[in-house]
Amino acid sequence: MQLDSGAVAEGRITRVTDFGAFIQFENGETGLVHISQIAHSFVRNIHDHVREGDTVEVKVLGRDERGRLDLSIKELLEEPEEVPRPRAIGRQSPQFEAKLRSFMRDAKERTTAGGGKKPAGKRKK
Repeated sequence: MQLDSGAVAEGRITRVTDFGAFIQFENGETGLVHISQIAHSFVRNIHDHVREGDTVEVKVLGRDERGRLDLSIKELLEEPEEVPRPRAIGRQSPQFEAKLRSFMRDAKERTTAGGGKKPAGKRKK
């Protein structure tokens, strides 16, 4: 069985690392599913998604310059309707807000009162 780019094949996970899972196929070839190609959502811990010995269906994305198979599980999964958004940053504490306003006010006064650095230009000798 020839594994060309775009092919879908079933293989067994022979090793799981922090950066991906190695898949072995019936023909003896081995490829890597990078952690970014495991799921559509952010994968913090690959072990939450795959285990050594699992049989998985993968899509062949291609081969790298050394001829190694680049694989994806994610490409065969249905995309979620709504992409999860990053968690919003909450408001800062009132003390922080007051300090920031004070700093900004002082900075503006220093720059409008003629303080601060002089503009770059020619120097007199």
